[in-house]
This record gives sequence, structure tokens and C-alpha cells, in this order.
Amino acid sequence: MQHSAGDVSAGSEDRERIERRTDRVSGRLVEQFRATLGCIPPTPEVPQFLHWCLATPLTPNVELGTDGHPERGDFLPEVGLPRRMWAGGHLEFRASLADSDIVERTSRIDDIRETTGRSGRLCFVTVMHDYAVDGASRITERQDIVYRGAGETKPRAVPVEEEDEPVAMSREILPGAALLFRYSALTFNAHRIHYDLAYARDIEGYPALVVHGPLIATQLGAIAARCFGRPLRTFEFRSVAPVFADGVYRLEARHTAEGLSLRATQRGQLAMRAAAT
Repeated sequence: MQHSAGDVSAGSEDRERIERRTDRVSGRLVEQFRATLGCIPPTPEVPQFLHWCLATPLTPNVELGTDGHPERGDFLPEVGLPRRMWAGGHLEFRASLADSDIVERTSRIDDIRETTGRSGRLCFVTVMHDYAVDGASRITERQDIVYRGAGETKPRAVPVEEEDEPVAMSREILPGAALLFRYSALTFNAHRIHYDLAYARDIEGYPALVVHGPLIATQLGAIAARCFGRPLRTFEFRSVAPVFADGVYRLEARHTAEGLSLRATQRGQLAMRAAAT
């Protein structure tokens, strides 16, 4: 992967910030993506959701925080809360990417909202991304990020409910540390909860390594594409609770009038909901 330096322009408020980065789709990246995910069918097209491996920030190690994330205040705002998680998002796939495409990602902060939850103060940041090739938009995305305070993590428990519609397709996954390590490498994600067990357990209070939300979303998207028999047009997902690498999690897809309803569960608890067309 070859990245150019990001051009970041900041206005008087955080939400006026614009960031542009470029990257190239390579055959090796596609093969690494397939080898890591294992659920991506060998089609001639570049797999959907590969864009999460493109144009990622190349932050030097000395500029990473203690959690492995880049220090706030460059593009993402400094909101005074140390913990950051990807809470969900919405994607529209307008056209496929192709091998050797030069992709430009333009990002802007769309909204910053503070609230108080069960664990205290929370801040939600909405980021809009556009992935374009030769000036034509290929993928648009809304990314929802949540910040929270430090302290022991108490995952929200949402029991799995019975669904009216039968399961159209399902898959069970035992993640393991190798999958998490490889996906972190693909996305250049140094967040320590995904590979540093001592940090995840002793500092952030998780019982085990945490499976990446985008990784689970990619796996759900792959099941949806298999059900449809063709690439997705839209995909929306919301993380409900963390998935941990110490046990099997289950992916399910069900047909709806609009398309597909999907979910990820672990140990009888709901972890992620998604919808695809």
C-alpha cells in the first residue's frame, strides 16, 4: 500500500475539518484481505469493504496515545474523553473498485454531540467519507464514533430475542488472536484492545481481546452478498456490545421486505445489528 501525506485543513470549529488521503488498490492487498477474512468469495471484482484498508492514517509510533490510537486534535477532535470506539455507520456502494485504482478518500466531521449514558459522559462524532476514483464517487460512508471516559468496561448485556423470519444463512466464527492481528495490520490499526491482552484486560477492563467492529461488519456484509448473489448496494450497522476473541460468535441473515436483516451474537447476547440491500 502506498499512501500520500494527508492534507488537513481545520476551520474555526472541529466540524469544519477536511482531510484528503490517497491510496492504490493492489493485487497483494486484495489477496491479503481474502486470506485474512476467509469468507470472501474468489470473484474477479475487488471485494467490498476493502476500502477500510485504504487511505488509513500513517501515524508515527511516537504520536500514538497509550491506547494505540493516534492522539486527538489533528483530524478527529479532542473532546476530553480518552476511550474511542467505532459505534456503527452507513455505506452506499455506488460502483466497484478495481485493481490498480488510485482512490482518494475525502473525510469531514459532520456532527459532534455530547450526552450522558450509564457509564457517564459520552461524545458522539459523525464523520462522512467519500471514496472516489478519477473524481467519480465509488463509496460514500457515514462513520459513527463514540468517546467515553476511562475506567472498567462493563459491556451492555442485550439478550438475543427470537426472530419471526427464519435464518437464510448463518456462520459461526472462532476468531483467535491471529485473525485480530492480521486485520489490525490490514487496517493499520494499533488500538491495543485487539492484540495486547494485558492492556485489554488490566487497563480497559475487558475479559479478553476485542474483535474489531468493522471486521464483524465485513463478515456480515459477506454473508449478505452471498444471500443476494451479487454485491451490496447499501449496508448499515450498529455495534451493541463487544465481541471477544475467547469464544465463538454467530452471524445470521434473514430476508426482509427491504433486503436483509443481519446480526452477530455471542454467548446468547446481541453484539451487532445490520441491514443490507
